[in-house]
Amino acid sequence: MTTALYTHEDCFDHVTPAGHPEQVARLDAVLSALEGLPLSRCVAPLAADDDILLAHPARHLQAIKDAAPEAGWKQLDADTYMSSGSLSAAFRAVGAAVRAVDQVLDGTYQNAFVATRPPGHHAERETPMGFCLFGNIAIAAKHALERHGLQRVAIIDFDVHHGNGTQDLVDGDDRILFISSHQVPLYPGSGDPRDNVLSDNIQNFALRDGDGGAAFRKLYEREVFPRVTNFAPELILVSAGFDAHAADLLAGLQLVEDDFRWVTEKICDLADEFCRGRLVSLLEGGYDLEALGQSARAHVTVLEERGR
Repeated sequence: MTTALYTHEDCFDHVTPAGHPEQVARLDAVLSALEGLPLSRCVAPLAADDDILLAHPARHLQAIKDAAPEAGWKQLDADTYMSSGSLSAAFRAVGAAVRAVDQVLDGTYQNAFVATRPPGHHAERETPMGFCLFGNIAIAAKHALERHGLQRVAIIDFDVHHGNGTQDLVDGDDRILFISSHQVPLYPGSGDPRDNVLSDNIQNFALRDGDGGAAFRKLYEREVFPRVTNFAPELILVSAGFDAHAADLLAGLQLVEDDFRWVTEKICDLADEFCRGRLVSLLEGGYDLEALGQSARAHVTVLEERGR
């Protein structure tokens, strides 16, 4: 077995206005950084409508289809845009997540990294936001449960922003453990563990502006890993956002590539213990292009080493 890399050229056709942080160059930076790694490079398929309907109601799916412009941009909120290529890109992002779950669970690959855009962890049931149209990782989790018969899937989100969309899509589903570590306060203004009474399957953990690798690692050792251990998942999914990097100007955490390497190794340890090594990671944020590429390479290098 080995590590699969899922992507598609359609994801370059999701074009945002000049100066927008979620830009085409992000994907180019990631894929360029992964060149030379011995990965199985896979074409991301288009999702079926039924895949998206695992997590979103039909009216949301139709609203996104209706919003797709023939030219130029359609602005969905202050941060979220669609261009003429966005709908296909979003369907590729969901399709890649679903296919990665299929091929990791059937043993074709040990683990996988999904390098697509737009990202997904801010998209709520009926609200596209935060650059996201569909909840890619929540759909992947529900696909594993509903179509592969798994009973427990863990989602670990280490993006610097709270995964409000994933939370909304899996809240109350005891088959899914969702853990999000993120900077508080910060966009989207949710995720402070002191503010909300949530279902038992949702665990939010706050980091503060200026926190670095030591605080991040302490949080994961004391809070995150024990909860995953107690849950004993059959599959681990990762929302791999690299915008907690010190070079990223959209937030104030001070992580470096070695912190992403460390957390990936620890998550792989959990996957080995409970999931026969089965892990699927999806690209979320990361907006300083150099830091994004270096961090993604650190993350995927660990996956490749563990996938041999």
